[in-house]
Amino acid sequence: MYYIVDSEKSFEQAATDLDASVKKHGFGVLHVHDIGNTLRGKGVAFEPQCRVFEVCNPLQASKVMAADMRLNMALPCRISVYTEGGKTHIGMIKPAAILASLSQNPALAVVAQEVEQKMMQMIDEAK
Repeated sequence: MYYIVDSEKSFEQAATDLDASVKKHGFGVLHVHDIGNTLRGKGVAFEPQCRVFEVCNPLQASKVMAADMRLNMALPCRISVYTEGGKTHIGMIKPAAILASLSQNPALAVVAQEVEQKMMQMIDEAK
């Protein structure tokens, strides 16, 4: 259900490298949520760093929505860079598992698997 790798890089370097890897693989970064800073800015004592990258490949997203428009609610895909226990991690919830829980359409399973493989490559390159 999850794909998470450990990184020897700093949080900032892993986030920078993930951004570059996403773009290299033909995906766009739609938004980055800096959850750690947001929580700290709201007065919450939250020590870890956490950035969630919303990523999307327009062609793949259009295939998903053409098959079932309701699946727009599962888009875009997300990759997280975060710290825990003093270590940096990069991970995601696997898109194939998410879409399989929402649709039994075999065409969607193929698209989800393609996206998942690309996202795993992005994560591996950024680590």
